Amino acid sequence: MSLEKEKESSGEIIDTKVLKELYGFVKPYKLQFYFLVFLTVALAVLAPTRPYFIQVAIDDYVALGDVPGLIKIIYLLIGLMILQAVVQWAHTYFSGWIGQVIIKDIRTRLYRHLLKLRLKFFDNTPIGRLVTRNVSDIETLADVFSEGLAAIIGDLLQLVTILGVMFYIDWKLTLVSLCTLPLMIISTYIFKEKIKVTFNDVRNAVSNLNSFLQEHITGMNIVQIFNREEREFEKFKEINREHRAAHIRSVLYYSVYFPVAEIIQAMGIGLVVWYGAVGVLGMNIQVGVLISFIMYLQLFFRPIRMIADRFNTLQMGVVSSSRIFKLLNSKEHIANEGNYKPERIEGNIRVEKVWFAYVDEDYVLKDISFEVKKGQTVALVGATGAGKSSIINLISRFYEINQGHIYIDGREIREYELASLRKHIGVVLQDVFLFSNSIYHNITLGNPSITREQVMDAAELVGAKKFIERLPGGLDYNVMERGSTLSVGQRQLISFVRAMVYNPEILILDEATSSVDTETEELIQESIEKMMKGRTSIVIAHRLSTIQKADQILVLHKGEIVETGTHASLLDLGGYYTQLHQMQLKTMAI
Repeated sequence: MSLEKEKESSGEIIDTKVLKELYGFVKPYKLQFYFLVFLTVALAVLAPTRPYFIQVAIDDYVALGDVPGLIKIIYLLIGLMILQAVVQWAHTYFSGWIGQVIIKDIRTRLYRHLLKLRLKFFDNTPIGRLVTRNVSDIETLADVFSEGLAAIIGDLLQLVTILGVMFYIDWKLTLVSLCTLPLMIISTYIFKEKIKVTFNDVRNAVSNLNSFLQEHITGMNIVQIFNREEREFEKFKEINREHRAAHIRSVLYYSVYFPVAEIIQAMGIGLVVWYGAVGVLGMNIQVGVLISFIMYLQLFFRPIRMIADRFNTLQMGVVSSSRIFKLLNSKEHIANEGNYKPERIEGNIRVEKVWFAYVDEDYVLKDISFEVKKGQTVALVGATGAGKSSIINLISRFYEINQGHIYIDGREIREYELASLRKHIGVVLQDVFLFSNSIYHNITLGNPSITREQVMDAAELVGAKKFIERLPGGLDYNVMERGSTLSVGQRQLISFVRAMVYNPEILILDEATSSVDTETEELIQESIEKMMKGRTSIVIAHRLSTIQKADQILVLHKGEIVETGTHASLLDLGGYYTQLHQMQLKTMAI
């Protein structure tokens, strides 16, 4: 099992197109968003007030011994601190709230989109990568609002406000304070570039790890059957090492950058203290101004230290957004432009000159034509890869035809509304998938219009009623993941019930009894005949004994129909079908 590793670039600049698409999800909550912007501006304005009032308290009240005035300014400071705390709380809450409601909406829309994608898309896309898109990448978007966009805007506004106040108080002391600013900007830029690459490596590593785990846990039986545990474990360790290395690189850059930023800030404060102390001694600078400037510098350098990290948080959120929107904007869905929704159909099928390829022009079906009348049974036989399953996939519109047409009751299948088309077709596959839920849920798939009585009637028809009643809880018995608590035959019987409970006019059996033992097959063969009675049926079977009563047998070879007829007429023909029949007789004799 190979796993193609995901490599995606984070890009050099923030994609404004992605930000516009994100804003489309913000629109339903624009009142809350504008309130968040207001809170961001309020925090930026409130940030420099504390140092300013401390300066006033020292220079205008403490220095003059004005105790009543000092008490007033202290009360004012306490009020401002309480107000700032309330605004900070509201800002944190609303930024988190907006982030969560938006990612809820995006995740819902993304999952709805996934439900409509054609099977070809899932054939070519690792499931783990889709899980990453729907979980990890979307979670990253929450940080865009809580720690990214709003925080960056707030930091920039705070920097502008603080600089304005500092220049207003003492422009010379401000220029001295900013002497170390170029060093801080250079170190922040280097950190931003390094951590940007590292963050992207981390996201890729998470995606690769999810894909590997999903694929190998799902295929664990194959891993163990072929004794590949140690080899696959080595592969996992390699991917895990890459994941660890990416995280450690980010930790390394943080561990270097923040101490460097602290040193630069300390240098700036040192210059302010030196210059300010000289000014105080020379009676050119007041003590309160010096103390306030030390506080301003701490407030000023803090957002600069954080802005690089927040910019990368925003950028990684945009990277995740671009991946998500790329998936949302994909056109890999079945076009559902038909509007024909009949309550019942007759079940006449006509396949006319159909060509089909999964990849480019590597055709697996070549000029296929046949017709099945209402109530008839047609069987498809041939070697593996002959194109049998492809035909039934096209009838249900799981894939689109390259050339040709398929008609049901004289109407092209594209004219049917997709859900209506599939409602009239019951499909039983060889590989039965059961969800970790009750038998009742696995049969109805959550359809509230199907009653328990209908389920048990369908179960009795296919011979599954007795074994269901013997299970603890009956229909409420939990089959666990992929039906692991049921035998292969029992799972197949559940799939029969699932198809029959909808009472379809067209029945498709794709190797439906190949996983069932001979004894069980004999038990349900009569039920299958009951199921097919009065219904148009298409049967794919390797066991030719199960299709001897078919009205028509189509023999496929390398995507083409090479023989057509009944069981008897094909044997008399002495061609490809006869060879298949003789090979099976020899196998049974052995």
